[in-house]
Amino acid sequence: MKRKQSIESVRWDLALRYRLIETVAWWEGRLTTGHLIQSFGISRQQASKDINTYISEHAPKNLTYDKHLKGYVPSKQFKPLFIDDSASAYLHLLNQNHERAPHIEGLALAYAHTEVLAVPDRTVRPEVLRPLLKACREGLRLECEYVSFTTPDGETRLIAPHTLVYTGMRWHVRAYCEKNRDYRDFVLSRFRGIPELMDDRTEYGRENDPGWYTLVQVIIEPDSRLKPEQRAIIEADYGMQDGQLRIETRGALVQYALQRFQIDPTKVHTKATAQQIVVVNLDELGAWLYH
Repeated sequence: MKRKQSIESVRWDLALRYRLIETVAWWEGRLTTGHLIQSFGISRQQASKDINTYISEHAPKNLTYDKHLKGYVPSKQFKPLFIDDSASAYLHLLNQNHERAPHIEGLALAYAHTEVLAVPDRTVRPEVLRPLLKACREGLRLECEYVSFTTPDGETRLIAPHTLVYTGMRWHVRAYCEKNRDYRDFVLSRFRGIPELMDDRTEYGRENDPGWYTLVQVIIEPDSRLKPEQRAIIEADYGMQDGQLRIETRGALVQYALQRFQIDPTKVHTKATAQQIVVVNLDELGAWLYH
C-alpha cells in the first residue's frame, strides 16, 4: 500500500521518465542516461539522478548495472510499476511513436525491424475542430455546412455535438441533428466553411443519446464451417475464451467495431477460410447496425 501511494504521488513529468526507464530496460535490455537525455532534453546529471531515484525510492530490485554493457539491465525480479509489460502494450507504443522513436537511443534497434502501415490522414481543418471541441465541452449548438452523398453540394445543419470518435480510419463527431431529430455521426472531413457556435445550450447531450449510453456486447466466434483444428488457430489469433471473443462497446459504435474486424454483417463469404470469423448475436445488434 505504501509503495502504491508513493507511485500515485509521483509528478507527471517524472512518471513519464520512469515509464521510459522501464520500457527501454524491459524491452531493449539495456538502459543508459542517453535514453533520458535524448527523449526529454535533460542534462546527464539529471538523467543519472532520475535513474537513481527510480531505483532507490520505487523499484530497488528492478535494475542492476552491467559494467560490460555499460548500462542498466532488468533483474530477474523485475516487476514494472509504471508500464504495462504486455507485448500488446509495447507494440502499441511502437505504433504510436513510429516517426519519433528511431531517433531515441536504444529504441532505434526495435524500429530497424518494425514497419507500420501508414493510413492516409483525412484532412481535418483546425477552424472546424476548434468550435466542435468547444461545443462538446460546453454543451452548445452550432450551425454548419455539411456535405454527404445525398447532399454533395452541402446543406446547412444545426447540430449539438457531444463526443469526438476515432474509428481507426477516420474521425467523426457524435451529435444530435435537428434536421433528422436524431443522433447521427458527422465525419470531420465533410464539414465545409467554419461552424458557427450558437449562444444557447442544447438539451440533447450524450446522456440523452440511447446509442451512446446503451452498452452492448459483440460476440465473435470462428466460422462454424471451419475444421476443429482451424477453429483452434482462429481462437488463438484473437485471444478467444471458451471459443468466443466478447467485445463490449456502445450501440452507436457497433458498426465501427465490426469494420475493425473486417466483418460485413450483410454478406457470408463462400469460403470459410476466407470468412474465418462471424458475429453470432447479429439479431441482438440489428437495431444498432441498421439504425
